Amino acid sequence: MRTLSATVLVGALFIASCGGGEQPEEQQHAGAEAASTALAALFEEYFERGLQLNPVFATSIGDYRYNDRLANSIGADHIAATSALDREFLARLSELDRDQLSGQDLLSYDMFKLNRERSLEGDRFPGHLQPMNQFRSMTSFFVQLGSGSGLHPFKTVKDYEDFLSRADDFVTYVDQAITNMKQGMQQGVVQPRVLMQKLLPQIESQIVEDASDSGFFSPTENMPAAFSEEDRLRLTAAYTNAIETKIVPAYARLSKFLGDEYLGAARETVGMQALPDGEQWYAYLVRRMTTTDLTPDEIHEIGLDEVERIHGEMRGVMRAVGFEGSLQEFFEFVYADPQFFYDEPEQLIQAYRDMSDHISELSKKLFSSFPITAFEVRRVEPFRERSASKGSYQRGTPDGSRPGIFYANAYDVGVRPKWDMQSLFLHEAIPGHHFQISLQQEAGGLPRFRRFGGYSAYTEGWGLYAESLGKELGVYRDPYNYFGSLNAELWRSIRLVVDTGLHAKGWSRQDVLDFMHANSAVSETRAVAEAERFMAIPAQALAYKVGQLTMRKIRNAAETRLAEKFDVRDFHTEVLKDGSMPLSMLEAKIDRWVESQL
Repeated sequence: MRTLSATVLVGALFIASCGGGEQPEEQQHAGAEAASTALAALFEEYFERGLQLNPVFATSIGDYRYNDRLANSIGADHIAATSALDREFLARLSELDRDQLSGQDLLSYDMFKLNRERSLEGDRFPGHLQPMNQFRSMTSFFVQLGSGSGLHPFKTVKDYEDFLSRADDFVTYVDQAITNMKQGMQQGVVQPRVLMQKLLPQIESQIVEDASDSGFFSPTENMPAAFSEEDRLRLTAAYTNAIETKIVPAYARLSKFLGDEYLGAARETVGMQALPDGEQWYAYLVRRMTTTDLTPDEIHEIGLDEVERIHGEMRGVMRAVGFEGSLQEFFEFVYADPQFFYDEPEQLIQAYRDMSDHISELSKKLFSSFPITAFEVRRVEPFRERSASKGSYQRGTPDGSRPGIFYANAYDVGVRPKWDMQSLFLHEAIPGHHFQISLQQEAGGLPRFRRFGGYSAYTEGWGLYAESLGKELGVYRDPYNYFGSLNAELWRSIRLVVDTGLHAKGWSRQDVLDFMHANSAVSETRAVAEAERFMAIPAQALAYKVGQLTMRKIRNAAETRLAEKFDVRDFHTEVLKDGSMPLSMLEAKIDRWVESQL
């Protein structure tokens, strides 16, 4: 795979020498130390100012100073402030002497520079004019935030008061979204109609007549015992008023606008090619999501090749279980036979909980570094389960106040096979996202933009790589569970084909569904949800397989070069210890590590 740029690769490979020609050694050392100190101060200042612009992100990492705010991130002022911050710090970074840096400082310098440049490059594309869809929207996220079990804490009186303030900002955001979508209608920057038809019921579910029927009322029913009676009464009244006079009317205004105006103007097309400058917009998203220079056409071909390879592996499973018939008939069998399904949603959720201790113990075979952050399994909330993915991970906080959470979707449990569960757990939980994200956050020596930032190609690539460890861990003992892992990998390969098909080759929604059904064991429920996910968040689905292929290539090279010296636990420590980074930087870093072991 081609790398993101020569600059990034050279930056990752280069370790600045201490040489300064005629400078005394003490002076060289002092210059390098001063440069390192200045760089750390620059990163810290940027991060602090960024938290003020992104208060919910601050909440997500356990910094509660801005819990009374919800950024109007789609408003003109906020967009301008974010761009100005990027330009300012990119200019200030260029004033530092990069040649004085080495090791982690050099890696951080190049990552920070790339982040700022990529952010500014994206300013030309009007994503703020289509601010919500069925897969990602502030309207759904805000319900989670205010549920009492989400990111926002409800432990003190101030926590409760902070959320009331956030509710005011939420109203501002909703009205801004309506304004932006009207502007998008004028400019031809609108969402596919099929996506907004799925969003509308999510919004309407929050329009209630009685405040006590709202999910936002839940925190008042679970106030800490230490609250005084006066505070209980005051806060209950305040929440009732906020729900009835602010939050519900905001949802109602948005619902009316979508139903009366936006759906009629939404587009029948489903790919980015149909948007103004859509081809370039998608190409930008591909570069950003994969951290490579791969083109959509190249990624499409990689996907087709991987689909064919994995089909061959699946036929091996068919022979192992004695199934006679075609691959498509095997797909139909594993999605139809009752032995592969639970009867009740709670059975599925409990099965995931039972996996946790077992797989945690098995992970010691392949890992020597483990996160401190606690972990738990939760069911996806009913209000969003119909359109949510089958599983997702929410990071915990480094201070331990909130665990990492694997959200498992139990909607329509009769189409969620047991053979699919182990690979999903390995990806989202242990040793996938929970290990990677928690260890990164707990790495105190890294600047905070690296501890709490990330690159999808690395993060999702690691998740898919973690799935592939199932056999080594001893998880895929049942051939059907191994088939599940192959099907999960196949699915990520199909994503390469259909995402690029949708947004670069003019495929229709039906083209995508037909390709999925012809090449995988997929239910209609999941096929539709995933197809519409690709429409909603273009290029994001490419990160998984591109990242996994790169990580597997890096491991294979390390095993070949180190031979008997290769220790998989050391390798995994090396991959994870410095956190998420562009793929070219990861490859160069592991190359240096291998050299040090020879």
